[in-house]
Amino acid sequence: MLSAKSLFQEILDNDESFALFCSIAAGGESQGGWENARIAALVPAAERDLAPKITRHGADEDKHGRIFNALMRKRGLEPVPVPYDTDYTMLLERHGIGLAHDRLNDDRPLSVRDIVVYLAHSRVTEQRASEQMELLCRHFADHPDIGRAVKMISHDEDNHLAYCHEELLRFAHAGHGRAIQRTLRACALAEIRVYRDVSLAVMAHVGRILGWPRAKSAALAAGIHAVYAWERLAGWRRMVSLEMPERRDALGGPAAPAHEFA
Repeated sequence: MLSAKSLFQEILDNDESFALFCSIAAGGESQGGWENARIAALVPAAERDLAPKITRHGADEDKHGRIFNALMRKRGLEPVPVPYDTDYTMLLERHGIGLAHDRLNDDRPLSVRDIVVYLAHSRVTEQRASEQMELLCRHFADHPDIGRAVKMISHDEDNHLAYCHEELLRFAHAGHGRAIQRTLRACALAEIRVYRDVSLAVMAHVGRILGWPRAKSAALAAGIHAVYAWERLAGWRRMVSLEMPERRDALGGPAAPAHEFA
């Protein structure tokens, strides 16, 4: 029977597929760390109070990248090249979602509108990250090798999502509500397409590594397409709603240090 737990267990049990999974995850987290660091450095003067929170966000992402690399080292594995079609962060940028790297490499301060775009993009992608880590925690929180890692990362992703909600609501109250909703909707619809494409690519690569029969690969692909159909119809709406989180000022402090996983 196909289930999220059984599929991930297969990936976890095979060194090659585990290295690919961790390399993809580490690459995306490290990229997020760089992006947040650049945004923090370019925050406009009117929003300088936000810079420490953006810095904290980036530090958390860098920490997650180190954790995934440490999980590989713990098994004597080296990172592997990330296939182009599995690079979620890069593909989102190619679809015009978030702030372009060309802009982040420029030393001109960002505008308030740029910060709204960054927060809206983060609100959508952190929703995905929070849900994925919640799923892993549900099945692997007590796993001797990855349990501590998934619990720590899940806690951080929930903090990131809370921070996005709180800051976007602040900007909405300051008069940016319509721009926020337009940006959130565009980000959500693009993200669900990219997530579908990346999921199909990851499953194809993993299937080749693990020697999955054609019928199994086809069933998984059909499931991914079914999830996309639901998200395209209605599921995207969960990514654009805003509500004041229970965790207030979730990034109002230094990043918690990562435990040594290697």
